Amino acid sequence: MITNQMYKTCLDELKMIGKTGLALYDIDGTLVYSTDEDIDISPVSIRSFLDSNADSQVLSRFRLFRVKEGDMAIFVTVSKNEGENATLMGRVAASEIANLEKASKEKFDKNSFFQNLLLDNLLLVDIYNKAKKLHIDAEKKRAVYIVEQKDGKNGDNVIDVIKGLFTGSNGDHVTAVNEREIILIKNLEGDDSPENMKSIAAMLVDMINTEALADVRVSYGTVVNEIREVSRSYKEARMAMDVGRIFYGNENISAYSELGVGRLIYQLPENLCLFFLHEIFGDNIPNHLDEETLQTIDRFFENNLNVSETSRQLYVHRNTLVYRIERLLKTTGLDIRKFDDAMTLKISLMVINYLAYLNERKG
Repeated sequence: MITNQMYKTCLDELKMIGKTGLALYDIDGTLVYSTDEDIDISPVSIRSFLDSNADSQVLSRFRLFRVKEGDMAIFVTVSKNEGENATLMGRVAASEIANLEKASKEKFDKNSFFQNLLLDNLLLVDIYNKAKKLHIDAEKKRAVYIVEQKDGKNGDNVIDVIKGLFTGSNGDHVTAVNEREIILIKNLEGDDSPENMKSIAAMLVDMINTEALADVRVSYGTVVNEIREVSRSYKEARMAMDVGRIFYGNENISAYSELGVGRLIYQLPENLCLFFLHEIFGDNIPNHLDEETLQTIDRFFENNLNVSETSRQLYVHRNTLVYRIERLLKTTGLDIRKFDDAMTLKISLMVINYLAYLNERKG
């Protein structure tokens, strides 16, 4: 959408170049902006000019020019009928306003196109026809990044930071489909390596934290080669966001290609998850382990079931750690010092987190 400030800037710059007073009227004859206070034309005169077939008209001390979008008039520019530049600058102003409107409309149309593309709201033939009309390369390598604000605040600042980092001139596009998430469709024509994709996600997290003072989580899908496949990358990024939030809550970046067993659990039906838990724990499913126990389990897994290293990192005596493990064994029936039991417990806790997510989503 074009603001009055943009019209003002355009006309002021043209006046400075051509030394000719200029004004802009809408098709109802209402003044939008004038560089000079003495440019005063009645709404009746504006409408009368538009009712004629002329592209321009001299009216007393002024020259009127039709601003067109296709065959339809959308504005009238006015220049003072003074000096040799009056006609030239009036026509230039009309052309500049028309181009400004066209660029704004194309930008809006591009945003609408990408939003509908992400949500699978376009037929295959429409995708390529619209892409061609909007001058969008249909065969560039792209990947979709989703930026989710954890607290839902500073939304405008976040999207401004992202747009500042990734401009449309590079083939990138930034949009949003809801209030909490901002979507970056990234052109990866130069470097589509996993390392580069991850560095882009890390840059997003760091820059948004620094510039917008916002805490965000970033996920991304795989690289696609054609415009019609962008929605697949978006769905992958959408899954990566959910899986990362459920199973890897301490991490700010989730890549679809690195979700591991979390992606498998995410696609399991609820009844199968419940059956698995009852098979392992019977009726004593450990839905609520205390923070100390969870921290002990996580650190123990991180250290490859090494008791000595885990006790050192937790700043507890070895016997204290062994006591915690024995207590967990009594609660769950699983001894995490054994590899099979450790894997069973890890997967079980992920399944429990997934069921909690499903219950929360149900409301």
